[in-house]
Order: sequence, then C-alpha cells, then structure tokens
Amino acid sequence: MRHSLFALLILAATPAVAGDIEPRLTLPAGDRSVALTFDACSGAVDDRILDELIADRVPATIFVTSRWLKRNAAAVARLAANADLFQIENHGDQHVPAITDQPTVFGLRTAGTLAAVSSEVAGGAAAVTEAFGRAPAWYRDASARYSRDALTLIGTLGYRIAGYSLNADVGASLPAATVARRLAAAKSGDVVIAHINHPERPAGAGVAAGIKAMVARGVRFERLDAAFPQPTG
Repeated sequence: MRHSLFALLILAATPAVAGDIEPRLTLPAGDRSVALTFDACSGAVDDRILDELIADRVPATIFVTSRWLKRNAAAVARLAANADLFQIENHGDQHVPAITDQPTVFGLRTAGTLAAVSSEVAGGAAAVTEAFGRAPAWYRDASARYSRDALTLIGTLGYRIAGYSLNADVGASLPAATVARRLAAAKSGDVVIAHINHPERPAGAGVAAGIKAMVARGVRFERLDAAFPQPTG
C-alpha cells in the first residue's frame, strides 16, 4: 500500500546533515488538536508519563522498538489494556537510523545499506504485530532523520513516515522545566515528539507536567490514526 501522505512528507522535509532529511509533520489543515507521539527506544518505561496519559485519558501514538518490547512486559500489558488510548507503531527492531550515506548520527551507528534498513523495519513490524495483534502502519526511525533512498524505500514498503513539528524533550536531554515550557507552547495542529523510555532523567517529569497543564486548559489530543485515517477502497 502507498499513501499520498508520503509524498507530502517528502515535500515538507527539511535538509539535515549529509543530504539527509528530517520530515516535518503537522495535522491536516483545520484540525484543532495536538498529536502527542512518544518514542520507546530501549531501556525502561517512564511511568510518570504513562501514568499521566492513563489518568487523564489522553490519547497518544507510541513508537516502540523490538528490544524495548522485550524488556518491558508490564508496560506492554498496560498499553494493551488501554488500547482506546494508545496507537502502537514501528520504531524499528534494534533502534538503527535509516541512513545509508554516513556511518553514524547522534552517536548511533546507521543502517548503512538499504537491505539493513529493510531488515530494521521488518523486525520492528513483526515485534509490534506479535505484541499487539495489529500490524503497524507508521514508521519512525532511531534518529527521525533519513537518507533519501531509505525514505523512498520505507514509503514503498507501505509505511507513513512519522515526522513532527515540535520536539518537546530533545531526546529526553532537557531539564523538566524546559520540557514543560516547550509543551505549553504547542499549537493546534502540532505533532509533538518526546520520549517515554527514560525514567532516570528529569525530562519525563516535564513531559508529565506539561501534559497535565495542557489537559487543564482544554487542549484536544488526537492519535495519528485518527488524524490521518487509512484510505478505504
């Protein structure tokens, strides 16, 4: 399956290093919601964030790797038990950037070849399908950056690419107060990226506080599958 959204992402993508691109994504024109998306790369689960999402019934799209799923059975069970809230999508098998034209990015070793990109995507998809009984439709790689050939390949494999418009925590590296302020600045139509796998860092407390403040002021939240429904027919 192919999606018109893929072409839109290519047009909206911004140049990154070595000719790679970092796709931007906002909700469709007129959509007054904010889409929260979280990466679960490896390590543990940040229950500060997960508890807040469940307590205030905030829908979110969560991108998980195979290795995170294997290490966090209790969190996986909580996500599955709240399927009305959480859309689970593909963050890859081993958290490898889908980049073929440079050896590393953000300190991560890249895929290097299209065959490795394909294997990373397929492994992540298999893990999501096994854990949740549903094949993922969206993909976000380990760096949210892609070489152009990898981006094209992932599109031909049938995936929508999960870009974003607001980076809330910059890889969970920011202080809690800074993260909360960034979330407070979210506008209607924003697609927010943050991380839900670093309970040991202060950023997660800022994410939780920021979501709670957004709920208090009446922000409407939407999952990506609701904002961009699959074409029928």
